Amino acid sequence: MMTESNRIEYKVQLTKEVDLEKEVVAFLNVQEGGLIYIGIDKFGNPVGISNQDTDMLKIKDRIKYNISPSAMGLFDVVAEEIDGKSIIKIIVASGSEKPYFKKKYGMTEKGCYLRIGTATEPMPQKMIEELFASRTRNSIGNIKSIRQDLSFAQLRIHYEEKRKSLGQHFKKNLELLTPRGEINYAGYLLADENNVSIKVAKYKGITRADLIESNEYGFGSLIKTAKNILDKIELENRTLVRITTKERLEKRIWDGVALREAIINAIVHNDYTREITPKFEIFQNRIEITSSGALPEGLSEGEFFEGYSVPRNKILMRIFKDVDLVEQLGSGIPRILESYGKECFQFSANFLRIVFPAAEAFFKEDPVAYNRDGLADSQQKIIQLILTNPTISKKEMAKRIGISTTAIDKNIETLKRKHLIARIGNARGGYWKVTNLFR
Repeated sequence: MMTESNRIEYKVQLTKEVDLEKEVVAFLNVQEGGLIYIGIDKFGNPVGISNQDTDMLKIKDRIKYNISPSAMGLFDVVAEEIDGKSIIKIIVASGSEKPYFKKKYGMTEKGCYLRIGTATEPMPQKMIEELFASRTRNSIGNIKSIRQDLSFAQLRIHYEEKRKSLGQHFKKNLELLTPRGEINYAGYLLADENNVSIKVAKYKGITRADLIESNEYGFGSLIKTAKNILDKIELENRTLVRITTKERLEKRIWDGVALREAIINAIVHNDYTREITPKFEIFQNRIEITSSGALPEGLSEGEFFEGYSVPRNKILMRIFKDVDLVEQLGSGIPRILESYGKECFQFSANFLRIVFPAAEAFFKEDPVAYNRDGLADSQQKIIQLILTNPTISKKEMAKRIGISTTAIDKNIETLKRKHLIARIGNARGGYWKVTNLFR
């Protein structure tokens, strides 16, 4: 096991004397979030716990009822086994409504905490006041729905399918109401009827010039919409076969696990306050998944790739997790990176785009491949970037590969001489094409 750090805290057991809430509050109040293990001593040795299931329920209740603002959707409680010992892992994401505090003591130095190194320290009163003054209130949980005559039969069905029931006060319990008791925008997104739709487009080639199919999903529960989109793209993600002299090779166009995570992430973490929905675009050589909203404030690209979780829409995150559309908190990006590199992610001031290249084994209507023999590493990377984004600029290539634009020019000339790539159109409005492909 790792030693305690600014992101890891160990507790031998869960008792009334263990101030679990203090540790959770501290991780909610820092940008990185953190992990709390129950059943491990301070030296990192697993000692185990005897009542894992009971303790997990107690943990959820203590976090739910003893911390404010609500931490629902910002934590996950997971059962694990290490060296034959039963332990509990609590995953805590950074919250967007800082400062978080123990309800018993309110927004005071006795109620607010920070994680500093391996210690949990009281938050200075000045910092408490500054965070409260800048607290983000423009969230889908605080925005009043444009309609209040909403029904939630579909939401009940999704919960019942998972053998979970929604009681009489489910709107309050699921945080679908504003502080004034009105249905909020999260409730609007999850209602049986709304005016929110998400498009899935399919193009014939590698540009948007020839649209061959456009489907619109939505106008109802976002959960149903997400499932319909997953089903549609699953149909597009067909299995490809290549016969060689030795064997029959089969491969999906895109990795199924990574594709599912990317779709759900785009839907759950989209910035709906801008009234822009995600979009999904299928090209001959790639799929592009674009969601509205830049990285959360204070979260760097490096922290994003390391799996730090700062849920933009904690209400959606919690509900999607309840119905098993989201697995473990913070697991989405690491799952994607298991199959695709960081270069598949494109960040801008207002959007996040994920681009998955098609499997490199077929030509024309099928995913493409190219002969890697005799190519330098940077030349292979250039081809991969072009397959991912045919309109990519030389400057962007240089940034992603980590070489100069002069070096990019030289490598491009080499690839052109080998008839591996070509430039279609002019420098401003054209695009790159990988040309020497084979089956």
